[in-house]
Amino acid sequence: MKVGIVGLGYRLGYLAYVFTQVRPDFQIVGYVDPEPAGLPSMQERGISAGRHFSSLEEMLATEKLDLLMVGSPNFCHLEHIRIGLEHGVKIFSEKPVVTDLEQTLELARLLSRFPADQLMVGLVMRYAPLYTELRRAQAQGILGDIASIEAAEHIAPFHGAFFMRDWRRYEKYSGGFLMEKCCHDLDLYNSIVGARPMRVASFGGRRSFTPENMPTNWGVNDTEVYFRKPSGWMGTDKVFDSDADIVDSQTALIEYANGASLAFHANTNVADQFRRFCIIGAQGMAEGDFIRGFLKMHDARTSECVMDKAFPRSTALSLHYGADEQMAADVYDHVTEGRPLPVSAIDALEAGLLIFMIEEARRTRTVIELADSWAQFDEALGRRS
Repeated sequence: MKVGIVGLGYRLGYLAYVFTQVRPDFQIVGYVDPEPAGLPSMQERGISAGRHFSSLEEMLATEKLDLLMVGSPNFCHLEHIRIGLEHGVKIFSEKPVVTDLEQTLELARLLSRFPADQLMVGLVMRYAPLYTELRRAQAQGILGDIASIEAAEHIAPFHGAFFMRDWRRYEKYSGGFLMEKCCHDLDLYNSIVGARPMRVASFGGRRSFTPENMPTNWGVNDTEVYFRKPSGWMGTDKVFDSDADIVDSQTALIEYANGASLAFHANTNVADQFRRFCIIGAQGMAEGDFIRGFLKMHDARTSECVMDKAFPRSTALSLHYGADEQMAADVYDHVTEGRPLPVSAIDALEAGLLIFMIEEARRTRTVIELADSWAQFDEALGRRS
């Protein structure tokens, strides 16, 4: 398989390693990036990035690619995807696929003109063994109709500091903290509920990474924590006095079209991080945590524990609970054999639209109705209501 990369950052540098380990004939023949932050890690692992091209158009005109991987900063995705679609190449885009509602509608209009499976999105959590087991149990009726979900993604201070120092600190580039970091989670819960979100409320702001909380005397431990994860393009050494305009903590309340609800909490400065959920259904409940690695289910009538399984936090290849290597295998098989994937570009756009409305609710301190936004989205896709 011949692969080209546009935007060779840390994530695609890492995924290049995973893909080549999972499928040895995965060959990167070229890349486009003026500052390829992910290139050194590839070179250290003995993986060739192929030829450097000055533009995506030049690479596509020179190489006949089986797959184009898009890892550029989020705000660039739409243009790179558009070029790939128009050249007829299969595309794998890192999440989030776009950064605002206008880009969402524009990409939806683009997708209405091309095969539905030409664009894949790296919502890697859909490939996690824990999620796969949860969905299998749900299909067996263990949960029944979903009533409510409580969920959180809480990341450690070193990861929160990275957001304050990287290009992701600017909402215009990243789409905001919730979009950049939690689009996985909201996509998962959308899929579990099985209905579209219809109204949202949200609150949040900067509470941890502020000048008042800056260490008075930077020590070795402070430096190790707050600079552990390197920043890339447009990086800064400022952490607590960064010029970031993203929030560092946020809550959201979501009501779905079928009456189910979700309470979601995100925070970037959690000492003992976790990524957990509690899903309450008419027939049973499911509790789990991707980081702490467990999934438990109980029957609503008997209170009997009907499942208690452990899952890995990481594997030899995966930073995402065993999901990265499964995604690599499935994407490869999709491109070469047409096998279906567990998540689509439309799923990604729907999760993104939800997040845009959550952010609007936070900014305006109002409850936002989504019916009009879904109507615009469906019209852009060419769907009739």
